[in-house]
Amino acid sequence: MAYVAVRGGQEAIHASIERLRFLRLQHGRSIEVQDILAGMTALIHQVMSEASLYSPELAALAIKQAEGSPEEAVFILRAYRSTVPRLHYTHEISTDEMRVERRISAAFKEIPGGQVLGASTDYTHRLLDFELLEENAEEIVKWIEEYFGNASEEENKLHTRHKFSRTTFPKVVDYLRNQGFIKPMPQDDSEPKDVTTASISFPTTRSERLQVLTRGQTGAVTAFGYASLRGFGGGALHPTVGELRVGKLPISVPDPTVVHSTDFDPEDAYFVGEIQMSEVETLIPVSIPRGEGRYEIEFELGYGICFGQNETKCIAMSLLDHNLETKDIRYPTHDEEFVLLHIDSVEATGFISHLKLPHYVTFQSKLDSVRKVKQESEQ
Repeated sequence: MAYVAVRGGQEAIHASIERLRFLRLQHGRSIEVQDILAGMTALIHQVMSEASLYSPELAALAIKQAEGSPEEAVFILRAYRSTVPRLHYTHEISTDEMRVERRISAAFKEIPGGQVLGASTDYTHRLLDFELLEENAEEIVKWIEEYFGNASEEENKLHTRHKFSRTTFPKVVDYLRNQGFIKPMPQDDSEPKDVTTASISFPTTRSERLQVLTRGQTGAVTAFGYASLRGFGGGALHPTVGELRVGKLPISVPDPTVVHSTDFDPEDAYFVGEIQMSEVETLIPVSIPRGEGRYEIEFELGYGICFGQNETKCIAMSLLDHNLETKDIRYPTHDEEFVLLHIDSVEATGFISHLKLPHYVTFQSKLDSVRKVKQESEQ
């Protein structure tokens, strides 16, 4: 077999990179990182979730560098993440402490604390808004002034108070659990495994599965969750979102000068900021055989949590969480190896993209084999 040599590769690669830069700058202007932060919130949240790095500024920079490609931005941000030292570990976070900005339930019209619609495209018409073509900074400032001007004094006080204080709500699931509709789950305080420092091996723990799911490519997680609903995940019973909430969670780190016990002491902690999260607890009805051909319906929980306002992915994650917990081998979305190894953005993009790289030697080998078979068949 002959080896096919390629010359001039370095010069060609340099020219390709220069051409890429030209295409980004050919119109004589460049989008500012601040513009991405101001107008591409959903994309920033998606990239932060898939890169498992909470930094809107760095996510916006990665989006600019990747020219809006989510998978390329995630690749860049994960590569940067791998170079950053881990200086501290935060205290455990309870989502009961979330400062809620949006909170809905599809299970009940009235829930303890009330529903908070918050900001969402769920209630908008999906029509092109051509007025955005004429939008400018002066009109934006005027609209914001009118927005606060039309609000009552009490509403403005409420907005200011919520911006700087914590507004917590009880969990819908706790209400159902207290009513006996959901069986109590034992507390698992075992230390979670970190999938960013060690490759997963099968079978996985739930902590590993949740990490991979929340880092999973948004489209892939949504597609697998949809497949589960369509019958590739088992039962035909319809799940219901018990509670979906979006809000800010406080982050604190231990005082490095204090020797800590295993118990959390808020007096020995530094508050370092807040992160926006989406969390969902989905109620999944299951048929439980009771003998003599009788079945009863019970509710089990699926859980999803993601950086930013990432609601659809969060719900799909909760469905897959439940699938992977029940592990029914008849269905593909219950197969943890099938799901977890195929939803990662960097892994999937990298492996597909590698097909563009030179495979001259291996292809020549295959071509020689085909020629040999053809020659033998013609004799």
